[in-house]
Amino acid sequence: MSATSALPTWNPLPESKSTLLGQLTEGLDAPGLWWLSGYAAGLAQRSANAAPLAVVHAAEAPATAPIAVVYGSQTGNAKRIAETIARRIEASGQPVRLLRADTYPLRELKDERQLLLVISTQGDGDPPDDARGFVEHLLGKRAPLLPELKFAVLGLGDSSYPKFCEIGRRLDARLAELGATRWLARADADVDIEPVATPWVEKALDLVAQSMAKPTSPLATVTPLRPVASQAPTWSRTHPFAAELLANQRISGRGSAKDIRHIEIALGPELAYEPGDALGVLPRNPDALVDAVVAALHLDAGESVAHEGQTLSLHAWLSERRELTRIARPFIVAHAARARDGELDRLVADERELAKRLATWQPIDLLLRHPAAWSAGELVAALRPLQPRLYSIASSQKAVGEEAHLTVAHVEYEHDGGPRWGAASHFLASRDEGARLPVFIERNERFRLPRDPDRDIVMIGAGTGVAPFRGFVQERQAVGARGRNWLVFGNQRSRSDFLYQLEWQRALKQGQLHRLDLAFSRDGNAATLQPRTYVQDRLREQGRELHAWLENGAHLYVCGAIAMGKGVHAALVDALVAHAGRDAETAEDYLRALQQQGRYARDVY
Repeated sequence: MSATSALPTWNPLPESKSTLLGQLTEGLDAPGLWWLSGYAAGLAQRSANAAPLAVVHAAEAPATAPIAVVYGSQTGNAKRIAETIARRIEASGQPVRLLRADTYPLRELKDERQLLLVISTQGDGDPPDDARGFVEHLLGKRAPLLPELKFAVLGLGDSSYPKFCEIGRRLDARLAELGATRWLARADADVDIEPVATPWVEKALDLVAQSMAKPTSPLATVTPLRPVASQAPTWSRTHPFAAELLANQRISGRGSAKDIRHIEIALGPELAYEPGDALGVLPRNPDALVDAVVAALHLDAGESVAHEGQTLSLHAWLSERRELTRIARPFIVAHAARARDGELDRLVADERELAKRLATWQPIDLLLRHPAAWSAGELVAALRPLQPRLYSIASSQKAVGEEAHLTVAHVEYEHDGGPRWGAASHFLASRDEGARLPVFIERNERFRLPRDPDRDIVMIGAGTGVAPFRGFVQERQAVGARGRNWLVFGNQRSRSDFLYQLEWQRALKQGQLHRLDLAFSRDGNAATLQPRTYVQDRLREQGRELHAWLENGAHLYVCGAIAMGKGVHAALVDALVAHAGRDAETAEDYLRALQQQGRYARDVY
């Protein structure tokens, strides 16, 4: 469908404006069209406040401001839910604007009347990158009073972290504190999102329908710019593609404390991705771990268990459908109620100690240390559903064709005398070439190369966080980009942990990589107490050059663990203070502006 064919039959625009509108919307994807519709709705609201519209039928139209649907998303879940809400509101003929939190015009918050907020919590209590400015503004002193606002918050999180759904909880409380009316009680969704999110969305849509007058004129009718039918890809997390494993190669050297694998997977022609996207993998728990859980509880692995309309053997539930390598607070609390163990009761009551167990225990550790009785059915109901794992894609399709490459840290260690594994990393590392893997593409629109191939890029990655940058460099070479590429890479030891060393050195020699700075934290002399060097230290050392690149328009990318991302951000602030004549506050403002411009992107986990 062309953009112009999606316009309403009644059109108040002159022909010249209609032509320009068609040119503007042609080729825009769904997020771009949603943003444009919200922007236009905001202009209309501002114009309506200034003077009545001099158009036919204006007096017949109900004076309804668009409902704001705002999301903050780290892995795409909040975005998907918000898009669903906005599509359904629009399909009902109600005005709506869908906005990512970092594109929301904060000055308009005081005039907002109805707000549906879907926001995730990253790690242990941090906002998603695309919502940092929005969250800081709402929680800060400059937030306006909002006595006219009705709001509802859906929080997404992971209960294996102590501060589960912390951002949703804080924003819900803050909006009420600012005088807004809670339209619908906050809901907190765990990694198994649907059981909580679906009823919340339905209740929110019911409230929207009740609050809005039905349109009575062409002016009040909102015609969708795109069909409201789902645009979901053929292959998804609920319908994964069975991809063939082409290569499974260890790339960390002898003496490394880590087992890092380079994985190559064959994709079908319909599975396309861009550099920056992730590959979702639906893992299977190791049989040895399943057997250990069954033995600890003295259950029968072959027992049939009916749950949520499905009947499977206990072994099938535990190996294919339930989390066994991540433990969550609700399961510990439920187990404590059964164990009647004073030590475990004290642990549950101590937030600091509980946080340590959430970070280090798997369910088997709890079952062995604090025995309690579970039936097979009760266990299946209490454990969380097994979730896909996302891996940054380490390749460009322009270079590798119908393949996706991954850089995977195989998690395997001993704990309390028994083996422990990471679900997906062990699933991948233990598969032979030719095996079939259930996979799907997870888009990451916030982590994209600049559209202008002549822009410089600075890539900062530690450990397997270097993965997407391998794809970036391949892509830039394939399209003949003339912008410079600067990689800052860190790991433990240069001899064993310099991932893709030959590729980076070849790219540097051939001019595909223009600068390479390295930080190997364990290469220092421990006998002389020489401090360890990390990527953030290299950034401080090269702060003047880094600032020059940024002032010249470079895009900045960070990929790695959450703690590393925080350290890098602090180093960037320090570099701007030292070499840009800024104080810490204005340096933060500078980085926030880069983020809003799409020039500072982070993929942290």
